[in-house]
Amino acid sequence: MKKLLSSVAMAATLAVATPAMASDIIVVAHGQANDPFWSVVKNGVQKAGEDTGANVEFRSPETFDMVAMGQLIDAAVNQEPDGLVVSIPDADALGPAIERAVAAGIPVISMNSGSDVAKGLGVLLHVGQSEYDAGKAAGEKLASMGGTKGICVNQEVGNVALDLRCEGFADGFAQEVNVIPTQADPAEVESKVRAALDSDPDVDTILGLGASLVGEPAVAAAQALGRDDVLIASFDLSAGFLKHVSEGRAAFAIDQQQFLQGYLPVAFLALNAEYGLMPGGDVPSGPNLVTQDAAGQVIELSAQGIR
Repeated sequence: MKKLLSSVAMAATLAVATPAMASDIIVVAHGQANDPFWSVVKNGVQKAGEDTGANVEFRSPETFDMVAMGQLIDAAVNQEPDGLVVSIPDADALGPAIERAVAAGIPVISMNSGSDVAKGLGVLLHVGQSEYDAGKAAGEKLASMGGTKGICVNQEVGNVALDLRCEGFADGFAQEVNVIPTQADPAEVESKVRAALDSDPDVDTILGLGASLVGEPAVAAAQALGRDDVLIASFDLSAGFLKHVSEGRAAFAIDQQQFLQGYLPVAFLALNAEYGLMPGGDVPSGPNLVTQDAAGQVIELSAQGIR
């Protein structure tokens, strides 16, 4: 955490002190800006552009589509920007496009997903969290709270980062875990979670992989069945899910500080374009477990699109 705060302080100080950088930076993400999670990432991107004076564009496919995302990366490379930020949910699909960017001499930083493959593709550094380790930490915590049989609800099947979260959860939980695949549709999530709880009363633990899309409807499903005994945790934050945590309807949220995932890569690339400055290693933006005692303090920032 001290290293993270130091990196943030350095980026913020230098960025504010030099507002006239005219670099062009393109961000290509797999998540859409209208997704509550990715809207916070985009807020970080835009804030970094304002603070550094960089010209920044945020681009993403209309749906989770690796072919379309690869095409967006190639289009960005053709524009010869001063820096490129990418998320890497599928290295097999996106690797060739990222390697073309590196071969073209464009500095590339990855964020959010891809911490395990970024270096091999020539990426300078990664801003994010280890998805497997975060899932494992969640599993261990839920087991320590008394969970005995769990489900991991995956709203974006095919995203390797989300698969790693479920894998880590299963290993940390060290008891039976079933993966429930869904679409990114809260109504479908609530229906499937309710069906899973209704069909198997032994399920007493739920891990969601997104707070607004999965965590909130999972709580609704449990409450509809009167299952106050179910432990519910979710990756990421939303004001609604944090309210559930603060009032005891959910166990905790796993915060990867996605605002930083948008802000820091842009700030680093702007500083690199102006001064040749670049951190020497990855920046871990998470995980941080937000439990009941801290949830209330984070709700306001979540509502503002910062946490």
